[in-house]
Amino acid sequence: MLVTTSADGTDVRAYDEGKGPAVVLLGPGLDDGTRCRRLAGVLAARFRVLRPHRRQYRMDLKPDPRLGGSPCTIAEEVQDVMALVRAVGEPVVLYGHSDGGVVALEALAASPSSFAGAVVYEPAAVIGPPLSGEDGHILTQARAALAAGRPGKAMAVFLRGSVGIPGRQASLAGLAVALIPRYRRLIPGQLDSLDALDRLGVRLDTYATIKVPTVLLGGDRSPAHLGERLDAIEGVMPHAERVIMRGRDHGADLRDHEQVAGIIQRLADKVLHPSTG
Repeated sequence: MLVTTSADGTDVRAYDEGKGPAVVLLGPGLDDGTRCRRLAGVLAARFRVLRPHRRQYRMDLKPDPRLGGSPCTIAEEVQDVMALVRAVGEPVVLYGHSDGGVVALEALAASPSSFAGAVVYEPAAVIGPPLSGEDGHILTQARAALAAGRPGKAMAVFLRGSVGIPGRQASLAGLAVALIPRYRRLIPGQLDSLDALDRLGVRLDTYATIKVPTVLLGGDRSPAHLGERLDAIEGVMPHAERVIMRGRDHGADLRDHEQVAGIIQRLADKVLHPSTG
């Protein structure tokens, strides 16, 4: 485990595996740093791989870890990424998935010299109306359910309203998440992340400044709005490479981690030229 310090004095914790040029993996929602372990297992054969426990999902940093309601900003998460880059001491390859993909884009824009390249997998970027609805009703309803002791319903509201999963499927998925203690305790962080993304707002003009070699990654079976978000970002980042995984969706990092790891590795080979030993 690598432990370093962010700009505001908060400790940053990351699993640290392998040797060689560094790759930093920013997982999606409900991640305590362990979701990307299979990706790391493939990449660590040739790279040093850092998997941070993202601040938004550090329940030890929440005033009330049962309810959340105190979202850290995306900018604070970016500073955590910068702390990891400083600890490495050289530019890294960055991977970000979903809300972690937004943190990745913001980091690329904030400090391009810190990164040799990036793979951004279906970022949950705001490109129009807020992710929680024009009046924020999705977040309001989800937090009310959480406060009432119904984490499964809170997650279902989020999955149906913001992710776009159909009603019954969202209800079953929400229940499944709530039944697993490891994930249930992170539900407040997921709602805080939704809040933080909406507060960040539309940032396409900022992403248009990114010149770091970037792969925009998606699956052809993902919810349509995720493809639309990639379209919007690709439209302002004309030098980015778009890669579509056939027969895959937003969870391809779990169902086909070798393919996702291979895409990260190919980008890293282009920009880092690591020794193959």
